[in-house]
Amino acid sequence: MATTALIAGVVAVPSAGAAPAAAADAPTAAADRAQRDHRAEARGVRVAAARAAAQGIDWAACPAGWELPDPVRCGWVTVPVDYAEPNGDTVKLAVDRAAATGGKDAHQGSLLYNPGGPGGSGMRFPLRSTTGSEAWKNLAEAYDFVGFDPRGVGRSAPLSCMDPQEFAKAPKPAPVPDDEADKRAHRKLARAYADGCVERSGDLLRHMNTPNTARDLDVIRAALGEKKLNYLGVSYGTYLGAVYAELFPGHVRRMVFDSVVNPSREKIWYQANLDQNVAFQTRWNDWTAWVAEHDDVYGIGATAEQVQERFTALRAAVKKEPVGGLVGPAELLGFFQGATYSDRAWAPVAAVWSAYAKGDEQALVDAAGPDPSDTAGNVSSENGNAVYTAVECNDARWPSNWKRWDRDSTRLHRDHPFLTWSNTWMNLPCADWPLEQREPVEVRPGRKLPPTLIVQAERDAATPYEGAVELHERLKGSRLVTERDAGSHGVSGLTNPCVNKRVDAYLLDGTLGKRDVTCAPHAEPQPEAQASAQAQAPGTATVSAP
Repeated sequence: MATTALIAGVVAVPSAGAAPAAAADAPTAAADRAQRDHRAEARGVRVAAARAAAQGIDWAACPAGWELPDPVRCGWVTVPVDYAEPNGDTVKLAVDRAAATGGKDAHQGSLLYNPGGPGGSGMRFPLRSTTGSEAWKNLAEAYDFVGFDPRGVGRSAPLSCMDPQEFAKAPKPAPVPDDEADKRAHRKLARAYADGCVERSGDLLRHMNTPNTARDLDVIRAALGEKKLNYLGVSYGTYLGAVYAELFPGHVRRMVFDSVVNPSREKIWYQANLDQNVAFQTRWNDWTAWVAEHDDVYGIGATAEQVQERFTALRAAVKKEPVGGLVGPAELLGFFQGATYSDRAWAPVAAVWSAYAKGDEQALVDAAGPDPSDTAGNVSSENGNAVYTAVECNDARWPSNWKRWDRDSTRLHRDHPFLTWSNTWMNLPCADWPLEQREPVEVRPGRKLPPTLIVQAERDAATPYEGAVELHERLKGSRLVTERDAGSHGVSGLTNPCVNKRVDAYLLDGTLGKRDVTCAPHAEPQPEAQASAQAQAPGTATVSAP
């Protein structure tokens, strides 16, 4: 198995008799190789983009099984598997488009979208231009809305690390370990998953990383006939956009970063997930307080402490006896996590819990149990999880020493127990990743990059607010719009006139204003008593779920 010599947490020790100079020269040799690779990849993306520009995209009605009705049209863009070898193997990326509704005089080109992940599909984005929603109406008049499945996702050479039917089985092991035996069992599962990625995904696996996805984005831009990119990225989509801005600053026209991944190389990706654990606990506390405020509707608890006690008891009960044989602690957490992503899920999640507490077990099974149809490899949760794992593990050097993971997780779990251990197990395959891991891209594109817009909720859990501040500092001329005292992940699609008008002004007119802006929060959700099986996180994906 190929691994790097210098992984965080591991000190490389020369073998007996090795010349000290050889060890000293190793980092220099690695840096020289990285520079050669970068130059070759830069040449390769120019070749691929020129081909794509010449070929264009053959737009046609979308296949029936894709559930993308007219006026959305679908097509394909071919990209190299390895940009250092542009004449080698290729993959086809699925793309779709809804043409601008405002006529020729209003048209400003294509607006490309990525919802996050890594592993999220943007193929449903063009449908937003057809709904008549006020949040998207003005932009839909000016732009063709373009979505795509990134490499490895959905219809774009789908990646897999595990049989989707096995992945979908429930209940899964409880996230919070009781003892060392539990931890060993989780570590064994993580190693098996990492090995499964290699066994099931072929040569594409080692080329799954954010820089290559950014290069793919530039090839799509060229295939669309656009000289400059207009882009809206949410969650991980902001990191993809930031890396694109670093690699192709002169190709950017307008770029919106919504709910920002901290681009610091020290954060990508191990520390970013530790930061999430703290932020998710904060947002969970916001929700339990809201549920308590509406105890007259839900009857779960009159104080946040009572709501937490009921949740702790529920988690213990489903560990002892999964609800319907399907909903154990892992499934329960996956469901309740929806409330920490977006306050649009606050009322539906509380309503399901309330219904269950009153004796309706089926409400919880329907909402939190596995989806029987979620086993198609190219659109399954397993595919999304595989891409998430591959990209994050390839993007950066992860600690390989289990003691560090265990120490950090145990420490954080004491005060932030909501997500910590679940997040640990999701990312642990990166500790035993059998492929070479790179240094993250340094995002500081300089003044070649035109002014950009950053929007961020102050209490976002999936991408903590500090990430927006960090990106703002790195992107010269950018403006930051903060939604104060709010925590929904994905701000641009919500109804908040203060935010909406600034996104519109930037994308429509290039107007940013002279200073950063702080907006009041959008309207707080109202309670609803009726349980819904649709009480789940919104479609935007996060760096830890994605």
